[in-house]
Amino acid sequence: MKFAKHLIAAALTAVCSVSAFAQNVTVTDAWARATVQGQKATGAFMKITAKDNAKLVAISSPVAGVAEIHEMKMDKDVMKMAALPNGLDLPAGKAVELKPGGYHVMLMDLKAPLTKDTTVPMTLTLQDAKGVKSNFELKLLVGMQPPAMPSHDHSTHNHSEHSHGDHKH
Repeated sequence: MKFAKHLIAAALTAVCSVSAFAQNVTVTDAWARATVQGQKATGAFMKITAKDNAKLVAISSPVAGVAEIHEMKMDKDVMKMAALPNGLDLPAGKAVELKPGGYHVMLMDLKAPLTKDTTVPMTLTLQDAKGVKSNFELKLLVGMQPPAMPSHDHSTHNHSEHSHGDHKH
């Protein structure tokens, strides 16, 4: 069992070999929206948390000719989307959510459709406060919606000690 744990740890280290700075960044809930034949663009979404102040300055993926950081925001009564040419700030310790209708990654000039239940490789280029850049490699699950969150399991609760109001089990 110990050998298997060490083997898995070694494999993950080899796959995730990034600079010390990039190791201070975590990415969770990463996914890309599936496409249909002929569709040339889609969005990718995730939560990024940096231990220290940083900036997401570039994104690339072999599945797209162009990958950019975008923001959707209201301008008067119109929702507008625009690239963030100066990158996206990642404040220390705060999760920055890239989600539909807000900050997100645009994958454009897609080389092939992104099909559900496959993965998309992506490289995030991060810059620390001193201007040092490093790359963070990840794979995003492709789907029509965010990956399912674990359900709230009541099986370990002692139901005699608290009330759920009108909630039925």
